Order: sequence, then C-alpha cells, then structure tokens
Amino acid sequence: MNLLNESLESERLKLVPLKKEYREEIFKEFTPEITVFMYPRPPKNIEETDKFISQALEKLERGQDLQMVVLDKNSNEFMGCAGLHDVNTPTPEMGIWLKKSAQGKGRGLETMRVLKKWADINLGYDYILYPVADKNIASRRIAEALSGNIAREYDQTGLAGNKYHCLEYRIKKEPQGNADYFSRSI
Repeated sequence: MNLLNESLESERLKLVPLKKEYREEIFKEFTPEITVFMYPRPPKNIEETDKFISQALEKLERGQDLQMVVLDKNSNEFMGCAGLHDVNTPTPEMGIWLKKSAQGKGRGLETMRVLKKWADINLGYDYILYPVADKNIASRRIAEALSGNIAREYDQTGLAGNKYHCLEYRIKKEPQGNADYFSRSI
C-alpha cells in the first residue's frame, strides 16, 4: 500500500505526507528543546534533514510508515510532524512533535486522534505503541485521552545522550461497530 497520497483533516488541522518542501521548517523547528524527551536528536545540518525526508518518503511509498506533516488548516502554517510507524505489523508505533509555538493548544491530541481514527479504519492491528517520557506530561495526556494504558517501563538514552524514563502505552483498536466513535468530530 503506497501512502504517498494519504491526507487527513480535523477541525483545525490537515495532515499531508512528508515532502521535501518542508525541509527548512523541520530543520529549524526540530530543536534540542523539542527533542529533550525523544529518542531522535535534532539534525546537525540540513543534509541530515534531507536524509530523514528521503528515508521517510521510501517508507511512505512502501506502505511501511505514515509520516505526516501537520499544518494549520486555514493558513497552511507548518506545525510539526506526526506518524504511524510499522503500519503493516500488529503493533504500529505512534509519534508526534510540534514546534514550540504550536504546543499547548490541543493540536497534539487533535493530530493523534486523526491518526488513530485512520489506523482503526485502515489497519488490522492489535494495539498501537506510544512510548512517552514519564516527565512529558502533555504526551502522556494524549496517550491517556486515547485510552492508552501503560504496558511497560524502561530507561532510555536518546541519540543526543538525553536520558529519560520511558512509559510505553498501548492503545487498543476501537471496534468498527462503534458508530459513535466513527461519527464524532475529531
């Protein structure tokens, strides 16, 4: 399944497949402050961002990952990136980062609800993994709002050398017979 043409919308946001045209924004906004509780590290140069985008495009084309850019629906302003990784497995992994100025406005949860709904409709999975640093309260709230439960905990060292305690949430699939879930506004 080629995912290069997928696009999703919510009330305030649109999610489009990652493209090279967003390289400058990604490079500028994926900062040490943003990645303090994440495994990836910020790019050292624009070429590292280009490499990330090339790899993501290959995975989109192969149908392995749904790597999206989050945009404001009205202005098309870049907000960040979100994705579902390993979508062809029983346990895909969900992740998101938003630029600093986009945080604290409910956009993270809105984005993840859209991705979760897409997964519930399009994927046959057992549960979605959502690893979160225990001190990242905003991301923990997202997982819990999606009815995620902590399944395991472990210590993690990110690629930038940042150490944190990780909580791995498991988010179950909503039954497709649940009409309320699929009709409610996201």
